Amino acid sequence: MSPDIQDFGRLIEFNAYPHYPDWLQPFELMCDASDVVIGAMLGQKNDKVIYPIYNMSKTLNEAQENYTTTEKELLAVVFAIEKYVSYIVGSKVTIHSDHFAIRYLMVKKDAQPQLIS
Repeated sequence: MSPDIQDFGRLIEFNAYPHYPDWLQPFELMCDASDVVIGAMLGQKNDKVIYPIYNMSKTLNEAQENYTTTEKELLAVVFAIEKYVSYIVGSKVTIHSDHFAIRYLMVKKDAQPQLIS
């Protein structure tokens, strides 16, 4: 698990209550997927602490459960962006994922278009 995701787990324990967004600050979007569910948290950093604004999760349907791990992780990112679009449009957003294949896909020159478009 990446340090960002590990830090997220520790920080969320202390900041379990949602906060109001500061529209002048950038957003942090934490995304993750398991075999049967995807989830994300929208938050903002203040003094190196990420404060949650909105949490969501979604159970995968039967077809989605057959996706590869990379596809599930990307699905979590896409789903989160779609859900939080009213918050993040026009703002700087940092997306955090613990899946290294996503980072690899972003720099790979011959990646499958359906995975990165």
